[in-house]
Amino acid sequence: MRWIKKGLIFNPRGRISWAGHSALQPTPLLVDDNVMRIFVGMRDEEGVSRIGYVDVSAQNPSKVLNISSGPCLDIGLPGRFDDNGVVPCCAVRREDGVYLYYAGYQLVQKVRFLVFGGLAFSRDGTMFQRVRTVPITDRTEDETLFKVIHTALFDENKWRIWYGGGSGFQQGKNKTLPVYDIRYTESEDGITIPQQGRTVIHASGDEYRIARPSVIKKADGFHMFLCYGSEADPYSLGYAHSRDGITWTRNDAMLNLQKTPGDWDSDMMAYPALIESAGKTYLFYNGNNYGREGFGYAELINDS
Repeated sequence: MRWIKKGLIFNPRGRISWAGHSALQPTPLLVDDNVMRIFVGMRDEEGVSRIGYVDVSAQNPSKVLNISSGPCLDIGLPGRFDDNGVVPCCAVRREDGVYLYYAGYQLVQKVRFLVFGGLAFSRDGTMFQRVRTVPITDRTEDETLFKVIHTALFDENKWRIWYGGGSGFQQGKNKTLPVYDIRYTESEDGITIPQQGRTVIHASGDEYRIARPSVIKKADGFHMFLCYGSEADPYSLGYAHSRDGITWTRNDAMLNLQKTPGDWDSDMMAYPALIESAGKTYLFYNGNNYGREGFGYAELINDS
């Protein structure tokens, strides 16, 4: 693959009043031929994220057209699974409107946080209402702390779902580190999700997490864009290929998309999301400090 980095699109600092700390996990959706809406988790100075969006040109995503004036999905009520943050993961357009899969964060006493998956709906992709006030991906025996959908793809008359799941933290030098990997399940309607999935890509070596699987289907099978992290390298971008969407061959070197020294993504590239628009393929991602520097994108020039 050959990519060209197109640079930073949006840094929230000084741009919005309601949550200007960082813009986490860009999640693109085509509104029409001219507008692409990129949902992001807008974090405030306390680290609490609310979902907003940045509209960009579908032909030139570096051109910002509009920024949401407030959250399109706010945090949940006290005590709910998403009362300390909501972050977008996957936006899907269906006949009746837009479905937004999101991560809901909750603080607890004995581990740093819990993260489970919610689902919200909007007729026009502007203001969202929760489909359920409880997680659509809740804990299981081997997913006791984390379970969040990142790709929901309708294929062969079913919803194929790739998600992050895990059950623990490991002790790092300065803090505990969340441990999770990439898993797979299927659903008839994309709303009722079977409890038990299967792990399809494990973290390896010194990695303690592998995350945010963005999956597309092409003639030669399924292509996954992901991120992986170790304590020495918080996040880099990776790639895997599969014929059936279940058995994957990971080949991070094939992605050939590296950090740029001295730039906004010099230390971290994280949370990739792929989209095709007007015959072009774009990969959106976060840079340094978990979106503190905002998000940007790269354009695919050659996929061979």
